[in-house]
Amino acid sequence: MKTLVLVFHPSLKGQSHVNAALAEAAEGLENMTVRDEYALYPDGKIDVKAEQAAVEAADRVVFQFPLYWFSSPALLKTWEDDVLEHGWAYGAEGHAFEGKEFGVAVSTGSPESKYQPEGDNKFKIEQVLVPFQGTANHINATWLKPFVTFGSFGISDEALAEAVKNYKDYLTK
Repeated sequence: MKTLVLVFHPSLKGQSHVNAALAEAAEGLENMTVRDEYALYPDGKIDVKAEQAAVEAADRVVFQFPLYWFSSPALLKTWEDDVLEHGWAYGAEGHAFEGKEFGVAVSTGSPESKYQPEGDNKFKIEQVLVPFQGTANHINATWLKPFVTFGSFGISDEALAEAVKNYKDYLTK
């Protein structure tokens, strides 16, 4: 299965510890294409045809990003708005994602305990990510269970190594 990982981190090579490690791990896997979207489009102007071609060449598409204010980095929203065109991704003639798997790989600064009804955030992570599941439904892709790395602000080397191992498994299952 050919997997496309679209990484949306505004400073992947600079400030990122978790997402950089996950992206690097993905790059070493067979049948894997990893695209650093902020490096490709520092001006925020996305090459729609190139992105659509990358999606068309894949069987599985994964958005990898840090969770910002219960949402995604701005370029991911721009990517969705520009690339997921009517007639290509959805609508009567939009079949680009049919038969493909679609998922998200998210890192959070907070620990998992914050993402509980009784936690500070009041919502489980699956609830926070519902808009992405809705997107998968709208484009007729098969939604994958999200891959989440909690507590990235204070993650230990051991926990990061475990996350990397689990991410490789997630991407190749």
